[in-house]
Amino acid sequence: MDLELGGKIVVVTGGAKGIGEAVVRALVIEDAIPVIVDRDEAAGRRTIEQITAAGSRCELVVRDLAEPGECSAAMDEVVRVTGRVDALVNNAGLNDGVGIEDGTPEAFMTSLRRSLVHYFEMAHFALPFLKEARGAIVNVSSKVALTGQGGTSGYAAAKGGILALTREWAVDLSRYGVRVNAVIPAEVITPAYRQWLNNFPNSEEKLAGIVEKIPLGQRMTKPEEIAATVLFLLSPQAGHITGQHVVVDGGYVHLDRSMT
Repeated sequence: MDLELGGKIVVVTGGAKGIGEAVVRALVIEDAIPVIVDRDEAAGRRTIEQITAAGSRCELVVRDLAEPGECSAAMDEVVRVTGRVDALVNNAGLNDGVGIEDGTPEAFMTSLRRSLVHYFEMAHFALPFLKEARGAIVNVSSKVALTGQGGTSGYAAAKGGILALTREWAVDLSRYGVRVNAVIPAEVITPAYRQWLNNFPNSEEKLAGIVEKIPLGQRMTKPEEIAATVLFLLSPQAGHITGQHVVVDGGYVHLDRSMT
């Protein structure tokens, strides 16, 4: 299937590692031009070097989007380098463990800045270009928005807010032909997920206990599978899909665990 993404400028926040990196690499395969917006310059440069060495174009904007003013500056830099924005993938975030019992109101607000506020800011500053392009936004949420996890109120609130904003923006922006959808991963091995596993005394045993409860294949979801869904939703092939929450998790959230 031709996704018709060739030449499209796609901004990917948190695109240096994990799911974001998988999205970036999938975009390159489709001849799109991804722009990584990430605070991790070293990881971003490694990804860029590998992509450009293979003869493709990819740009990097180094910004910490949780900091005030950084989203506006990031979008200004994107447009200076590329001239336009055709699509936005809001992906950057952090499961930072700010809970109701041991967290503080100040930490909760910081958590929202890390994982929610910049979704709004990046979409806001990209909007004039997205309107012109009749482009698309894909917001990456998390199963935590649907299930809870415990001990991570800030992240849960952020990821739930992302789902609400997806539907709100789909209503607001339909008049401009701009589509907005969300992808909801569950158990995906990324550097951040591995770091979370390492908090447990026996991380491999913890991982095995999770995997055995995933109905489809008893395996983790691959970052590339999340990326494939993101690209489809960005593409004209999904031209009549907006306001949707697409769960990509091998049935982990919604199917009866008794089948495992």
